[in-house]
Amino acid sequence: MSEIEIRDDRAAGRLEAVGAGEVVGHIEYFVLESPARALVPVHTIVEPAHEGKGIAGSLARELYALAAREGVPVAPLCPYVVKWAERHPETAPPADPELLSAAEAWLRAHPDRF
Repeated sequence: MSEIEIRDDRAAGRLEAVGAGEVVGHIEYFVLESPARALVPVHTIVEPAHEGKGIAGSLARELYALAAREGVPVAPLCPYVVKWAERHPETAPPADPELLSAAEAWLRAHPDRF
């Protein structure tokens, strides 16, 4: 994988992979506040020209690292992040079912967000 920088644009709800000055992939997420604070990834997108370079995995790994630095769990709704977490249990602890249910309810209540 070429030189990729991952940056968190919390205001936009995006964790972005940037290479050569352009966004080549991102995870869209929101911050759940109740019943507990958690990061909730909803979509992972990698530009077609950059697929197969490990960008999505790097984004997922950084999302879990970001959550760990903030002391909050991840409640993944994104199918890619769910699969990634299953393959990396040492980095991605299982999500609390209560948080997953709350995240799904939040997403249903905010249909225009994603």
